[in-house]
Amino acid sequence: MSSGTAGGYWQGKALPSVFKHELLRRYIPPFGGMTGTQAQDRRVVYLDGYAGEGRYENGDPGSAEIAMRVASYYRTRGLRLACYFVEQQPKSFERLQRVLRGYTARGVDARAHRGEVDEVLDDVVRRAAGVPLFLFLDPCGLCLPRERLVDVLARQRRDRRPATELLMNFSMMAVRRLGGHVRSPKGNERSLERFDAVCGGPWWREYFADADDQEDAAEAVAAEYARRLHQLTGMFVQSVPVAKTPHWKAVYHLVFATRSPYGLWVFGDAVARARAEWWKTLELQAEQTDPNALFSTVSVLRPDPGPRRSRVMPGLCS
Repeated sequence: MSSGTAGGYWQGKALPSVFKHELLRRYIPPFGGMTGTQAQDRRVVYLDGYAGEGRYENGDPGSAEIAMRVASYYRTRGLRLACYFVEQQPKSFERLQRVLRGYTARGVDARAHRGEVDEVLDDVVRRAAGVPLFLFLDPCGLCLPRERLVDVLARQRRDRRPATELLMNFSMMAVRRLGGHVRSPKGNERSLERFDAVCGGPWWREYFADADDQEDAAEAVAAEYARRLHQLTGMFVQSVPVAKTPHWKAVYHLVFATRSPYGLWVFGDAVARARAEWWKTLELQAEQTDPNALFSTVSVLRPDPGPRRSRVMPGLCS
């Protein structure tokens, strides 16, 4: 369901990717450390369902290389992170393969599939039988149908142990675009039905049918999606908005699901550290744009560091 990436996407990281990848870099190691030491064969399975090229043209690691770096680190400590990557675009897949071969030559357990994530999801779940599983789903458009996710999280992997966790890109750009179709006489019904499947029904359309503020409607859809995912899976669910600049609307929400209260706490810490990296990068960009400025506007806009309340579904911290 991914719609592909723009031509310049892999030249260097945009700010949303800075946040997202720092979050992965901060969270995957403790997830594996917490769950892998007690797992069968000290093994953890990781699936990146929309892996892209693996590495940016400027040398920065993408999500796939971040995972393989963690896997390489684990090997020195007797843990095994088995990495599965999926990418549909031929050019991106070819480049991903080149990055992957560099790590498999050093003993990292990694493999890539060209196609859709739904084609390999059941096989990866089977390979994760008896061991922890982390699902990272980061499409450029619409993600998997909700019923497909619920089947994995609430049926195939319904037990607390071995651990199962999800980090998923819920595209706010797609929500806003499709929300405009709801009230338009020229709305694309096929596109609306695809999003019905992602949301698990047409309930989301009601938020846009009589909305005075389209942005409020979009945020309400994101919140309700997370609430329903919690209700259907029984997992702790946290939804984190990610934007390009302090004044921009969220490009997407990162939806995180876990059955571990401690995992939720560790994720919150990783979010805070990723947010700090986001601000740091934004400030560096501002300094490069105007190196002679006495101070950047970013330094004025940046909030003071301190404890922040995470957006967690009601009742999940009790």
